[in-house]
Amino acid sequence: MTQTRTTRLDRGRSALGPALELVHTGQAPTRAVLTAELGVTRATAGAVAAELEALGLITVDAHPTAPVGSQGRPSHRLAIDPAGPVALAVQIHADGYRAALVGLGGRIVATAPGCGIVDADPAQVISEVVEVGAELLRTTGRRCVGAGLAVPSAVAEPEGTALNPLHLAWEAGAPVRDTFRACLAETGVTDQVHGAAVAGFAANDLNVAALAEHRHGAGRGARHLLVVGTGHHGVGGALVLDGRLHTGSSGLALEVGHLTVDPEGRPCHCGSRGCLDVETDPVALFDAAGRTADSGTSLLTQAAELVGTRYADDPGVREAAGRLIDRLGLGLAGLVNILNPDRIVLAGLHRALVEADGERLRGVVADRSLWGRSGSVPVLPSELEHNSLVGAAELAWQPVLDDPIGTLGG
Repeated sequence: MTQTRTTRLDRGRSALGPALELVHTGQAPTRAVLTAELGVTRATAGAVAAELEALGLITVDAHPTAPVGSQGRPSHRLAIDPAGPVALAVQIHADGYRAALVGLGGRIVATAPGCGIVDADPAQVISEVVEVGAELLRTTGRRCVGAGLAVPSAVAEPEGTALNPLHLAWEAGAPVRDTFRACLAETGVTDQVHGAAVAGFAANDLNVAALAEHRHGAGRGARHLLVVGTGHHGVGGALVLDGRLHTGSSGLALEVGHLTVDPEGRPCHCGSRGCLDVETDPVALFDAAGRTADSGTSLLTQAAELVGTRYADDPGVREAAGRLIDRLGLGLAGLVNILNPDRIVLAGLHRALVEADGERLRGVVADRSLWGRSGSVPVLPSELEHNSLVGAAELAWQPVLDDPIGTLGG
């Protein structure tokens, strides 16, 4: 590196993280856009991009060409390095678990499903899925920057304990983050630069799904993004404000599953009745339709397929799904009145409901909410197929986005 370029990089070193985040989220496809977004000189932006390339995080094309018919000087294109490092992402849910390696840009590099039965001992299942992830790392030979765990429970901060894993046979207060970190160390998932066990993070699955949708999916560009969705059982929600998850004072914000949408409805695990959690999840759909789900197959997948394939031509399925849509609309209207989001993204079974009859759902939200009547709130299906896995990886990528050189040892 020349002395001049070193000086430019020194001036732009504080821009390394913001620059990486712009490329990571697809907001800076060229060096010209990066220069404008960062508000730096073209030379400084070039030095920053070159440093990120030297760290193995992005690629910069050496010989840019202008699109046909365009005028002006062509700009160097920026892209995620396809051979760059990855984060280990792990998701545990009622029907099993899955591990994946996720690169920058939210790109899933490799994935492996796990068992269909989750052990009642959280240490046992976390150990199993970490071993699955470690095998993916060994097989691919990829460098790991960190690891993230998504669980169907609120995760208290700063303790890292799962407070309400209602749909898993775990005791409340299971130390999921400490257990995850211990399993990473025991399995030998290490940082190849620093030689220590990689950092491990744990969070609620809908929280991290919201983060993924905001950065890479249907929530891109939203300032106040509300995400609501079903897991394999139950309902969760999350709020992203100006790019950051709103987790409340101790990580427990947006427990939307226990909003009452039918006072005479189904009994809920929390002791109440008619909660969103039990009125709009896959179990509620099968019960309302008078159907029995197949054993050994993901309940969430079966429910989404039932709505997606039979809503138009099966009166029983249409009536059952319509009941869920109306209950979901009531819950969303209440949340719109309280939170005033500029966009709502629906995941899991709720994604299938809005895809099947978005007009009906949006109508309920508009009729029942003050802000909905005064101006429509976009209600969109999620875009990412495995948003909780991608979001778990975002937890691990965040330290790199904050300080690429300090984290990666450049």
